[in-house]
Amino acid sequence: MIVLDGDEGRHAARVKRLGPGELVLVADGRGGFADCAVDSVNGDTVRLSVRGRGYEPELAPRLVVVQALPKGDRGELSVEVLTELGVDEIVPWAAARSIAQWRDQRGAKALQKWRRTAQEAAKQSRRPRVPVVAELAATVAVAQRLAAAAAGFVLHEAASERLACAPLPTSGEIVLVVGPEGGISPDELVTFGAARSVRLGGAVLRTSTAGAAALAVVQSRLGRWG
Repeated sequence: MIVLDGDEGRHAARVKRLGPGELVLVADGRGGFADCAVDSVNGDTVRLSVRGRGYEPELAPRLVVVQALPKGDRGELSVEVLTELGVDEIVPWAAARSIAQWRDQRGAKALQKWRRTAQEAAKQSRRPRVPVVAELAATVAVAQRLAAAAAGFVLHEAASERLACAPLPTSGEIVLVVGPEGGISPDELVTFGAARSVRLGGAVLRTSTAGAAALAVVQSRLGRWG
C-alpha cells in the first residue's frame, strides 16, 4: 500500500476527485515509480494498492541548462518547459545583464518557486525524475561548470557554428548556457572561453524559450526523440 496525505492527498481527493478503482502513477522524483489503483479515499487521505513497480535510470549524457535570471515570471516558464523536455539540471545564473536580481529572502523565495515549478512540471509530464534546480551561480562558477563538462555550449546570436552540427558526447554532461534579455556580455564570453559559442537559427529567441529550443535540438540529435 501507498498512502497519499498532506498536499498530495488533498490534491488527489479534492482536485482530481479520485475514487476507488481509478489508476494512479506514483513517482518518488528520483526515478522510482509505481502503478497503483485507488483502494479508498477518506477525507484528504488516499490509500493506493501497488500493482507494479519500476525504475527509470538517468540517461547519459546528462543535460544541464544554465539559465540567466529573466524578468517577471519568465523564469518559471523556462523551468516548466525545460522540465517537460527532459532536462536533468537547471542552474540559475546571475548574469551581468540580468534585470532580475536574487538577493536575501527574495532570492530564497524565487529559488523555491523554481524548484516547486520543476516538481509540478514533472508530475504534469509524468516524469519519474524531477530535475535538480541548483543554487544561484555566479559567472565564475558557470565557467567552471563549462570547463568540466564533456561538452559546453554558449548560445549566442553572433556565433557561426550551429548547435545542430556541433559534435555531441555520449557520456558526461552537456551544458547549455542561455543569456539574459540583454545578452551575454563580452567579458562573460571571455570568461567562458573553454566553451563553444553556437546558434540555433536566424531568429533571436527570448531567454525563456532559447533553452527549450536548444534542449529539443540536443534531445533529437541524441536519438531520444524519434
